[in-house]
Amino acid sequence: MSRYAILSDIHGNLFALNEVINDLNSQNIDSIILLGDLIDYGMQSNEVIEYVKDTFSDKIICNIWGNHEKAILTKDFAHFSSKRCVESAKFTQSQLTVYSKDYLNNELIHDGKYEFEIGNKKILAIHGSLNDYYWKAIFPDNLNGDYSDFDIVLSGHSHYPHVFQHFYEADNPDMRNKKSVLFINPGSVGQPRNHNPNAQYAILDADSMGVELRYVEYPKDEAMALYDGSIDDFYRKRLENGV
Repeated sequence: MSRYAILSDIHGNLFALNEVINDLNSQNIDSIILLGDLIDYGMQSNEVIEYVKDTFSDKIICNIWGNHEKAILTKDFAHFSSKRCVESAKFTQSQLTVYSKDYLNNELIHDGKYEFEIGNKKILAIHGSLNDYYWKAIFPDNLNGDYSDFDIVLSGHSHYPHVFQHFYEADNPDMRNKKSVLFINPGSVGQPRNHNPNAQYAILDADSMGVELRYVEYPKDEAMALYDGSIDDFYRKRLENGV
């Protein structure tokens, strides 16, 4: 059996991550894939990093930078879309411990993407998209790149879960001249935006090619109570409704 848990956009929400790990521990998971943005927006970036390192690092086969790791570790805040995003990132930067910075710098893949294989399937794990590894997401109606070289594409960044196939033209009569690519976005563990406030992740069964999007309740009130006015209250409020 080859079952892979796919997690993205934890965003410093340890309460959500803890419940996701509790859930996936009951799902016979072989390995874990992390698609970036462990940090920022939430009040527990250091605690999330310590939890990842201490609790399930032995299961991780892919752990890439997201746009928040890139911005904060390189101190380049120019790409954020609002002043409150910049202020949050700078606050998180000021709070990260030496331990956290060392982990993000030394144990994550800095490219925003990672290519690997599962069986005979070629996998692309990417935070954003091929048009912009960090800052532009993949959507069903806008792929932002050509993925015809891959069999499965795992992406995050948008905080909107999806599972769909796209068919490229190919010189393969046995497959009716089509090449199928499976796209999976697990949604966000720590800051969902699809009007479902529960923590979200995905499971890929590489044997059957089945995908399950899972939604896990967590104590949102406790996560929200940690906000102390250090960043815009928008980031606390959005947890309640998943927006």
